[in-house]
Amino acid sequence: MFVLPVDNELYLRIAEEKDAEELFKLIDRFRESLREWLPWIDRTIRKEDTITFIQFSQKGFAEFTSMNLVILYREKIVGVAGFNEMDVENKVLSIGYWLGQCYQGNGIMNRVVRSLADFALNHLHFNRIEIRIAVGNKKSQAIPEKLGFKKEGVLRETEWLYDHYVDHIVYSLLASDNLE
Repeated sequence: MFVLPVDNELYLRIAEEKDAEELFKLIDRFRESLREWLPWIDRTIRKEDTITFIQFSQKGFAEFTSMNLVILYREKIVGVAGFNEMDVENKVLSIGYWLGQCYQGNGIMNRVVRSLADFALNHLHFNRIEIRIAVGNKKSQAIPEKLGFKKEGVLRETEWLYDHYVDHIVYSLLASDNLE
Protein backbone atom coordinates (compact mmCIF):
# COMPACT_ATOMS: atom_id res chain seq x y z
CA MET A 1 0.00 0.00 0.00
CA PHE A 2 1.30 3.44 -0.95
CA VAL A 3 1.67 5.89 1.95
CA LEU A 4 2.99 9.45 1.73
CA PRO A 5 3.90 10.83 5.17
CA VAL A 6 3.30 14.55 5.67
CA ASP A 7 4.17 15.07 9.34
CA ASN A 8 3.64 13.40 12.73
CA GLU A 9 -0.17 13.75 12.60
CA LEU A 10 -0.90 13.72 8.88
CA TYR A 11 -0.36 11.33 5.96
CA LEU A 12 -1.88 10.32 2.65
CA ARG A 13 -2.49 6.84 1.32
CA ILE A 14 -4.23 5.06 -1.49
CA ALA A 15 -7.86 4.42 -0.58
CA GLU A 16 -9.03 0.86 -0.01
CA GLU A 17 -12.57 -0.50 -0.21
CA LYS A 18 -12.62 -0.76 3.59
CA ASP A 19 -12.44 3.08 3.62
CA ALA A 20 -15.70 3.45 1.67
CA GLU A 21 -17.97 3.79 4.69
CA GLU A 22 -15.85 6.43 6.45
CA LEU A 23 -15.22 8.36 3.24
CA PHE A 24 -18.87 8.31 2.22
CA LYS A 25 -19.96 9.51 5.69
CA LEU A 26 -17.50 12.41 5.40
CA ILE A 27 -18.87 13.38 1.98
CA ASP A 28 -22.45 13.03 3.18
CA ARG A 29 -21.82 15.05 6.34
CA PHE A 30 -20.37 17.98 4.37
CA ARG A 31 -22.42 17.50 1.21
CA GLU A 32 -23.78 21.05 1.13
CA SER A 33 -20.44 22.84 1.54
CA LEU A 34 -18.62 20.45 -0.83
CA ARG A 35 -21.33 20.82 -3.48
CA GLU A 36 -20.51 24.51 -3.91
CA TRP A 37 -17.27 23.67 -5.77
CA LEU A 38 -17.28 19.93 -6.59
CA PRO A 39 -19.38 18.72 -9.53
CA TRP A 40 -19.54 15.05 -8.50
CA ILE A 41 -21.33 15.43 -5.16
CA ASP A 42 -24.83 14.79 -6.54
CA ARG A 43 -23.55 11.56 -8.15
CA THR A 44 -22.23 10.30 -4.81
CA ILE A 45 -25.41 9.29 -3.05
CA ARG A 46 -24.58 5.80 -1.76
CA LYS A 47 -21.61 4.03 -0.24
CA GLU A 48 -21.39 2.04 -3.48
CA ASP A 49 -20.64 5.27 -5.38
CA THR A 50 -17.66 5.78 -3.09
CA ILE A 51 -16.52 2.20 -3.73
CA THR A 52 -16.63 2.97 -7.47
CA PHE A 53 -14.45 6.05 -6.86
CA ILE A 54 -11.99 3.97 -4.82
CA GLN A 55 -11.77 1.35 -7.57
CA PHE A 56 -11.26 4.10 -10.18
CA SER A 57 -8.52 5.61 -7.99
CA GLN A 58 -6.77 2.26 -7.58
CA LYS A 59 -6.87 1.69 -11.35
CA GLY A 60 -5.39 5.15 -12.03
CA PHE A 61 -2.67 4.50 -9.46
CA ALA A 62 -1.82 1.11 -11.00
CA GLU A 63 -1.68 2.63 -14.50
CA PHE A 64 0.26 5.71 -13.28
CA THR A 65 -2.33 8.07 -14.79
CA SER A 66 -3.64 9.51 -11.50
CA MET A 67 -2.97 9.28 -7.79
CA ASN A 68 -5.99 10.16 -5.65
CA LEU A 69 -5.24 9.62 -1.97
CA VAL A 70 -7.22 9.84 1.24
CA ILE A 71 -5.97 12.38 3.77
CA LEU A 72 -5.59 10.95 7.26
CA TYR A 73 -5.34 13.42 10.13
CA ARG A 74 -4.78 11.81 13.50
CA GLU A 75 -5.77 8.47 11.89
CA LYS A 76 -9.14 9.79 10.66
CA ILE A 77 -10.05 10.34 6.99
CA VAL A 78 -10.67 14.07 6.56
CA GLY A 79 -10.55 14.52 2.77
CA VAL A 80 -8.96 13.54 -0.52
CA ALA A 81 -6.00 15.00 -2.39
CA GLY A 82 -3.64 13.92 -5.09
CA PHE A 83 -2.84 13.98 -8.75
CA ASN A 84 -6.03 14.11 -10.82
CA GLU A 85 -4.12 13.67 -14.06
CA MET A 86 -0.56 12.61 -14.76
CA ASP A 87 1.02 13.16 -18.18
CA VAL A 88 4.19 11.10 -17.86
CA GLU A 89 5.45 11.88 -21.37
CA ASN A 90 5.40 15.65 -20.79
CA LYS A 91 6.12 15.40 -17.04
CA VAL A 92 3.02 17.46 -16.16
CA LEU A 93 0.44 16.69 -13.51
CA SER A 94 -2.50 18.39 -11.85
CA ILE A 95 -3.26 18.47 -8.15
CA GLY A 96 -6.80 18.41 -6.81
CA TYR A 97 -8.06 18.41 -3.24
CA TRP A 98 -10.99 18.73 -0.87
CA LEU A 99 -11.33 18.70 2.90
CA GLY A 100 -14.25 18.23 5.26
CA GLN A 101 -15.44 21.66 6.42
CA CYS A 102 -14.72 21.19 10.13
CA TYR A 103 -11.05 20.39 9.33
CA GLN A 104 -10.48 23.55 7.31
CA GLY A 105 -8.48 26.45 8.72
CA ASN A 106 -5.89 24.26 10.49
CA GLY A 107 -3.22 24.30 7.77
CA ILE A 108 -3.92 20.69 6.83
CA MET A 109 -4.31 21.31 3.11
CA ASN A 110 -1.27 23.59 2.91
CA ARG A 111 0.85 20.78 4.38
CA VAL A 112 -0.77 18.18 2.12
CA VAL A 113 -0.29 20.15 -1.11
CA ARG A 114 3.30 21.02 -0.15
CA SER A 115 4.04 17.31 0.36
CA LEU A 116 2.36 16.35 -2.91
CA ALA A 117 4.29 19.01 -4.82
CA ASP A 118 7.58 17.98 -3.21
CA PHE A 119 6.88 14.32 -4.03
CA ALA A 120 5.97 15.15 -7.65
CA LEU A 121 9.05 17.28 -8.27
CA ASN A 122 11.73 15.54 -6.22
CA HIS A 123 10.71 11.87 -6.28
CA LEU A 124 8.66 11.42 -9.45
CA HIS A 125 10.72 14.06 -11.31
CA PHE A 126 7.81 15.84 -12.95
CA ASN A 127 8.55 19.29 -14.35
CA ARG A 128 5.21 21.08 -14.07
CA ILE A 129 2.39 20.98 -11.53
CA GLU A 130 -0.93 22.65 -12.21
CA ILE A 131 -3.76 23.47 -9.86
CA ARG A 132 -7.03 24.70 -11.37
CA ILE A 133 -9.50 26.36 -9.03
CA ALA A 134 -12.88 27.91 -9.70
CA VAL A 135 -12.93 31.68 -9.60
CA GLY A 136 -14.62 32.57 -6.32
CA ASN A 137 -13.23 29.62 -4.36
CA LYS A 138 -11.00 31.84 -2.22
CA LYS A 139 -10.10 29.17 0.37
CA SER A 140 -8.71 26.85 -2.29
CA GLN A 141 -6.96 29.70 -4.11
CA ALA A 142 -5.07 30.63 -0.95
CA ILE A 143 -3.20 27.31 -0.95
CA PRO A 144 -1.22 27.55 -4.21
CA GLU A 145 -0.73 31.27 -3.62
CA LYS A 146 0.84 30.60 -0.21
CA LEU A 147 3.04 27.83 -1.59
CA GLY A 148 4.55 29.96 -4.36
CA PHE A 149 2.62 28.70 -7.37
CA LYS A 150 2.37 31.25 -10.18
CA LYS A 151 -1.03 32.45 -11.33
CA GLU A 152 -1.02 31.97 -15.10
CA GLY A 153 -4.48 33.12 -16.06
CA VAL A 154 -8.14 32.23 -16.26
CA LEU A 155 -9.83 29.55 -18.36
CA ARG A 156 -13.28 30.82 -19.23
CA GLU A 157 -16.31 28.60 -18.62
CA THR A 158 -14.20 25.47 -18.27
CA GLU A 159 -16.33 23.49 -15.80
CA TRP A 160 -20.06 22.79 -15.63
CA LEU A 161 -21.11 23.07 -11.99
CA TYR A 162 -24.69 21.73 -11.76
CA ASP A 163 -26.52 24.57 -13.49
CA HIS A 164 -23.84 26.99 -14.66
CA TYR A 165 -20.31 27.24 -16.01
CA VAL A 166 -17.46 28.44 -13.84
CA ASP A 167 -14.12 29.92 -14.85
CA HIS A 168 -10.91 28.38 -13.46
CA ILE A 169 -7.76 30.13 -12.36
CA VAL A 170 -4.69 28.16 -13.46
CA TYR A 171 -1.74 28.05 -11.05
CA SER A 172 1.54 26.35 -11.86
CA LEU A 173 4.80 25.39 -10.23
CA LEU A 174 7.83 24.31 -12.25
CA ALA A 175 10.74 22.20 -11.10
CA SER A 176 12.89 25.32 -11.53
CA ASP A 177 10.64 27.36 -9.19
CA ASN A 178 10.93 27.45 -5.42
CA LEU A 179 8.25 25.72 -3.37
CA GLU A 180 7.62 27.98 -0.39
